[in-house]
Amino acid sequence: MKNIFWIARREFMATVATRAFLVGILILPVMIALFALIGPRIFNFRNFKVKGELLVVDGTGRVGQELRKAFDPSLIQARRKEEAQRALAGAPQQFRQLAEAASTPGAVLEPVPDVRVTVRPPDTDIEKEKDWLNIQPKEMPHLALAVIHRDTIEPAGGGLEYGSYDLYVPPNLDSRAAGEIQRGLREAIVNARLKTRSLDQGTIDAIVRVGPVKSITVTQNNQRQTVQGFNMLLPAAFGFLLFMGVMGGGGQLLTTMVEEKSSRVIEVLLSAVSPIELMAGKLLGQMGASFIGMGLYVGMGLAMLAFFALFGLLKLSLIFYLIIFFIITYTLVGSLMMAVGAAVNDMKEAQGLMAPLTIVFIIPWILWMPISQNPGSAFSVAISFIPPMNTFAMLLRMASSIPPPLWQVWLSIAVGIAAAYGALWFTAKIFRIGLLMYGKPPNLSTFIRWARAA
Repeated sequence: MKNIFWIARREFMATVATRAFLVGILILPVMIALFALIGPRIFNFRNFKVKGELLVVDGTGRVGQELRKAFDPSLIQARRKEEAQRALAGAPQQFRQLAEAASTPGAVLEPVPDVRVTVRPPDTDIEKEKDWLNIQPKEMPHLALAVIHRDTIEPAGGGLEYGSYDLYVPPNLDSRAAGEIQRGLREAIVNARLKTRSLDQGTIDAIVRVGPVKSITVTQNNQRQTVQGFNMLLPAAFGFLLFMGVMGGGGQLLTTMVEEKSSRVIEVLLSAVSPIELMAGKLLGQMGASFIGMGLYVGMGLAMLAFFALFGLLKLSLIFYLIIFFIITYTLVGSLMMAVGAAVNDMKEAQGLMAPLTIVFIIPWILWMPISQNPGSAFSVAISFIPPMNTFAMLLRMASSIPPPLWQVWLSIAVGIAAAYGALWFTAKIFRIGLLMYGKPPNLSTFIRWARAA
């Protein structure tokens, strides 16, 4: 046990006390923070402004006037403010405070469009007007040509089948400009239709508008406002923690084993300790290093939930089970990676042997959405008991809105422990033979033969 402790301590310190480890665990939160700060400036979301001239051939004689109102800057700004207020109405109080602090009075999400509407009579030559699109003045570019059909406002024959419009645009028109033009045309056509039937737009809007309802999530201890998307993102967050913790540390185990074997350092180590002590010490040391990285991300997540007053929506028992599943999965995957590292001569040989295990392990991560949305399905239940995927799938189910029965959780844990024990047994067999073997790269049949012979 003393040798195992010293090997684990050496492995842990050799990993943690490096710049690469610190950069590896900090690079993700730093990238997220940088993207949040400079992302809007890089992508220039708020600085794009629709500016130009819209030519309209109005076959009805009624849309042009409404279209000028639709592109009135003051009306657009008022509508955007109202939409932003409705969007923030269902957000937690901290989100609303951040949004208010980040904006100034009278600010809008995007610059107000500057669209000049020019109306042509119904008998205008359409083909001739299309040439107008290829003439682009610098001050007021030509945005589009809209041809309003004659039956757009009043259906032909008195039925309910309204006409529409044709839209012609120049090459390389920005999709945001095209969307703004279509929105304005739709609004103008709807308003013209309502006026034809002596209806008021404000009255219609009031009739069809149903205000957002703040649903309340009821827990065992209290109740609080529901956060949309929380139940969908929570399983993904726990799955990501487990996946990154296991695969990152397991990959480090594989790399160190291959490096020490190729440099013959492993022969020096085996002169002082047994293969089983070396295997156990390396596994525990790298597990501790991976646990620190995963613990940092868990702490950051809990701090974010507490800041946005969402801490009560998280069941703390999930963190307990995350630790259990991490230990089980790391033991299983890490030991198999060590077996591969002990048997191969370089990383190229290792990659070919590890590819099947990696593919199997990422299957639940790829299918996290159907598993978390339907945790009681036959597929979700079955995959919860198939190692090495069972711990990952069960964690997704536990973090979903409909957690599985407790007996299924502990049965999955028991299956995982049995699989981890089997992986340790298999790796111990490979260690006794493969550590000092050089030459032809092994395959699966070679591993099985070594396990029987050891």
